[in-house]
Amino acid sequence: MSLDGKRIILTGGATGIGRATAIRVASEGAKVAFFDVNDTDAESTLATITDAGGEARYWHVDVVEETAVKDGVDEAVEWFGGGVDVLLSIAGVLKGASVSIDEFPTEVWDFVIDINLKGTFLIVKHVTRHMIPAGAGTIIITSSGAGVLGGSSSYAYGSSKGGTHGLTMVLDRQLSEHGIRVNDVLPGSLNTPLKREQVAAVRDASGDEKLYETMMSGLASPEGVASVMAFLASDEADYVRGSIRTI
Repeated sequence: MSLDGKRIILTGGATGIGRATAIRVASEGAKVAFFDVNDTDAESTLATITDAGGEARYWHVDVVEETAVKDGVDEAVEWFGGGVDVLLSIAGVLKGASVSIDEFPTEVWDFVIDINLKGTFLIVKHVTRHMIPAGAGTIIITSSGAGVLGGSSSYAYGSSKGGTHGLTMVLDRQLSEHGIRVNDVLPGSLNTPLKREQVAAVRDASGDEKLYETMMSGLASPEGVASVMAFLASDEADYVRGSIRTI
């Protein structure tokens, strides 16, 4: 698998799946422009890539701010020398774990939906401005089994990921005529800051320390999902369509 010469825009590159994926695709030869709002951890991701000889650049971009997204994408495309081959939409949050529906705060709902669903829409909107004229591209969106099969600890998170899954299916149909392939990845329980926070929230709500220890011990490495993302970004995955569920 080679990503030599691939121009990749990635959101959520500071921590978790986004960090692991940015590092992995850069190690495979891609030129990576990544966005986040966590400057400290983003600089760590950037240093890890460049110290290993990879090529990357970081932009402070809040995915819910359309002007920032548009400007970030345009600047990244200019840095690439024109065009973009792959979008990896990974930025996301999980809030409201173990809160009952009758007590669920509206502001938490709005916050999660904005970042996970609206943020995905905005980055896809502005990346496709460059992909459609080129007649080629690959878009990989991060969804979740929580939004397809249920079982989420948060109503907002499950709903947002159901939304990204639905968006993926519509995009796949609409963009295929422009030579753009669209997939979404449904990661399992991973050892990321987002998931650790959610597991801790479940423990705090339940008071079940044994459940907390069991859940923590079952978290998998985000590097495994990064490998799937890297494969989907490559030309070898050209025949792959639809959703990819990981552990």
